[in-house]
Amino acid sequence: MPASPSSRPLDAFAIAATVGLCVSWGFNNVAIKLAIHDIPPLIQSSARSLIAAILVGGWCQARGIPLFKRDGTLAAGLLAGLLFAVEFLLIYRGLVWTTVTRGTLFLYLAPFFVAVGSRWLIPGDRFHVSQWLGLLLSFVGMAIAFGLPTPAVSTHQALGDIMLVGAALAWAATTLLIKVTPLNRISPEKTLLYQLVVSVPLLAIGALLFGEHIDAMPSAVALGAFAYQTVWVVSVTFVVWFALIVRYSAARLSAFTFLTPLCGVAAGHFVLSEPLTPPFAIAVALVAAGLVLVNRPR
Repeated sequence: MPASPSSRPLDAFAIAATVGLCVSWGFNNVAIKLAIHDIPPLIQSSARSLIAAILVGGWCQARGIPLFKRDGTLAAGLLAGLLFAVEFLLIYRGLVWTTVTRGTLFLYLAPFFVAVGSRWLIPGDRFHVSQWLGLLLSFVGMAIAFGLPTPAVSTHQALGDIMLVGAALAWAATTLLIKVTPLNRISPEKTLLYQLVVSVPLLAIGALLFGEHIDAMPSAVALGAFAYQTVWVVSVTFVVWFALIVRYSAARLSAFTFLTPLCGVAAGHFVLSEPLTPPFAIAVALVAAGLVLVNRPR
């Protein structure tokens, strides 16, 4: 019996596209780091959402993609936008109190949350024992690359850790929301616009409450890094990701996101000359082996 659209395994096209997304998102981490000294995090996030919304809206207008047709997606779209804003607010502010290493590990609990949610919400998209083992193997590989976290050394660090777990839950909830609500019937561009338009004022309010401001004209490097995030990552790769979520197994797609932090480490090495440790090769092998198990035909 062929797999239903909700649980369709990843074919060669989906795997290639998802790997490309993970590489792009890995370099996005470097772009954020290059821009963050000149453009504070929540200002950066709200501004890129605003500009990306204009770009995606213009694309929809040029292609004749309907945006204001009554299609029963308003409630789900507003909730998706709220989750999108909460995710990035928790990530950026949580990293103020906890380390990048700890934050990355807690954020990438998201694939586990998606797998659990898929078991209850998406018939036919349930992991078997070998697939859970593959998911765990990939997570262990990522943990080796970044180092296992020690117990929190302060209340603030523990709070930062909790905020990153919350961000992982918001990310997973957004993925499942797109999969199981009427958002799965509309264009990925409209799904993205819901999230961008709702998140802009929420992130801007967050930037105001946390006292963020820009003191001087950002450097050319910072502006270039910001443009990469806005034009490519948000305006293009997010649309591709939402289209993949609708067409393929959400749990299997989410497992592939374990590649993103590894791509971020590699990007940091090539762009910022950050060192690569010997365990990194072991980590890559474990993540790859885990993904093979997750995507192996049943």
